[in-house]
Amino acid sequence: MTPPEVRSGDVLHLSRTASVQFIRPITVRVIRVLADWHTYHGWVWIDAYELNAAGDAVRRRTLFLMPAGARRLAQRDRPAGAVLPQGGRGRRLRPVGTR
Repeated sequence: MTPPEVRSGDVLHLSRTASVQFIRPITVRVIRVLADWHTYHGWVWIDAYELNAAGDAVRRRTLFLMPAGARRLAQRDRPAGAVLPQGGRGRRLRPVGTR
């Protein structure tokens, strides 16, 4: 069985099954998979935003994890009926922690 593929936009719940570093489980939204970072078979490096209970990004993180141990929480696509801000282009967001 092949591990689930991690993609940009995925919302993942990470606990000790994904890596021993997650003693306290966290929820993240994947920014990108760092495919050019070499690692062990079945593991990946990702850039992600850590999310709080309300789903807001509170911290940017680079994480090493086993996708087979991650639990996917939401679809990557925008929910049906979601409306873009006026003009249809969306807002430009800065990474968490920058001015």
